[in-house]
Amino acid sequence: MYLVFSILASTLIFIVFKLFQRFKIDTTQAIVVNYFIACIVGLIAYDSPISISEITSSKWFLGAVFLGILFISIFIVMAITVQKNGVSVASVASKMSVVIPVIFGIYVYNESTGLQKLIGILLALAAVYLASIKTGSKINFKKNLLFPILLFLGSGIIDTSIKYLETTYVPENGIPIFSATIFGCAALIGVLTLIAKQFKGEFKFQPKSLLGGITLGIINYSSIYFLLKALDHETFESSTLFTVNNVGIVMLSTLTGLILFGEKLSAKNWIGIVLAIVSIILVTLA
Repeated sequence: MYLVFSILASTLIFIVFKLFQRFKIDTTQAIVVNYFIACIVGLIAYDSPISISEITSSKWFLGAVFLGILFISIFIVMAITVQKNGVSVASVASKMSVVIPVIFGIYVYNESTGLQKLIGILLALAAVYLASIKTGSKINFKKNLLFPILLFLGSGIIDTSIKYLETTYVPENGIPIFSATIFGCAALIGVLTLIAKQFKGEFKFQPKSLLGGITLGIINYSSIYFLLKALDHETFESSTLFTVNNVGIVMLSTLTGLILFGEKLSAKNWIGIVLAIVSIILVTLA
């Protein structure tokens, strides 16, 4: 159920971003507000006394700071990738990065690598690619290759780092404060970004971005919290969990785009959705 909730929350993030575009909400401002709200939600969810010295002395603290910096950096890289290469390239690059935590789980944690599971993972990668290709779009990875590569590596490192820190250093009741610290660091970097824009004369406060950021923050925290809780559970190996999580998000987001926003799906998209279902069945039953 934690995995299901993580997929649902991540898909809701997609819907919120679509609504940002429809209601002309400043995405950058909403993203910064979102990180502050996600941090606050994590602090509220933490059921022990909050001690700054205890947080900063925790073994996971530097890792959380690193993840916070990476969170907002990869968001910026994703925005650049969308602008230079298109949405399809950004979607494929970020979701195909699932191979990084999968390989990490297999080699570091000696997770199973049966033929059925390997076939399922390969089908999952094909499903992500086919479901992400929009009608009329052409993927040209040679054009501005740097940013898709950075997006691929950054997204993979985020998932891998979350798994490693959660498994190695974060206690069972420490997930809320760990998540809050990550979002808090991302929020501080975001504020610095807005201050830089202010000095350049590029910043104009938009009140409705507050509402958008609050909504996004609650959903964003939920997606990370449920993913961490799923990783903390022993039902699935991390290689299985990350595969199902990423494929589930792509599949549900694609169907949501069809149902709620009238997006047209090509034959490749439908094949991708079918392959996604097959890959989930193969990987989870392996």
